[in-house]
Amino acid sequence: MAKKTEFTVYGALGSGSVCIEAALTLIGAPYRVVEGANWSNEAARKRLQKINPLMQVPALILPNGELMTESAAILIWLTDSFPKAKLAPKLNSAQRAAFLRWMVYIPASIYSMFWVRDVPSRLTRSEDAEAVLLHRTAERIAECWRIMNAQVGPKKYILDDTLSVLDIYVAICSRWTPGRARFYKEAPKLADIVKRVDAEPRLQKFWPKRFPFEGNWERK
Repeated sequence: MAKKTEFTVYGALGSGSVCIEAALTLIGAPYRVVEGANWSNEAARKRLQKINPLMQVPALILPNGELMTESAAILIWLTDSFPKAKLAPKLNSAQRAAFLRWMVYIPASIYSMFWVRDVPSRLTRSEDAEAVLLHRTAERIAECWRIMNAQVGPKKYILDDTLSVLDIYVAICSRWTPGRARFYKEAPKLADIVKRVDAEPRLQKFWPKRFPFEGNWERK
C-alpha cells in the first residue's frame, strides 16, 4: 500500500488556517481543506468538534493520521519537517531565537484576543460590557503590534532577507482587527513587509481563494 502523503487542514476562509494553507502551498506539500469553522453551520461545527474539542481552527491531520493544533506549533513543525523550503531559520542560525520568540508572541499576545472578540458573550452578558471588551481588545492588539515594531530590526523581511512563516503569520494576522490602516500606523517598520507577503508571486493564485483582497480592505 502506498504511503499517504496528503495533509488535511480543518480551516475557514480568512481564518488562522490560511497561515497553514499558505505555508503548505509554498512548501509544495499536497493538502486538502475541510471547511470546519465554529462560526459556520451546525454540520461544520460538529465536524470540527470531533477533531478539535476546543472548536478552533486550524487543526491539521498529518499524513500519518496524527492531529496537530495551535497555529504556531504547526508552522514551526512544518518548517522543521520541510527544511528545503527555507521558511524558517536553521536551528543553529543567529535568527532562530528571534524566530521562536515572535512565533510564540503572535498567538500569545495577539491571536488570543480573538477568542474574546469572536464571541464576547463568553465573558459577559451585558451589551455595554461587550462593547467595552471589543474596544479594549482592539486597542490591546494595536499595542502589541506597536511593541513588536519597536523591538524588531527588519530587513527585506522581519528576520533577514528571506521570507519565513513568521512574515506570513504577521501578514495574515495584520488583516484582522483593528485592520491594516491601524497596523501601518502602529507598526510602520512592518508595513512594507506585509505588503511584500501580499505580493508574493507564489501566493497570487492562493489569496483570492482563501483570503481575497476585496474592496477597501487595506484602509479599514
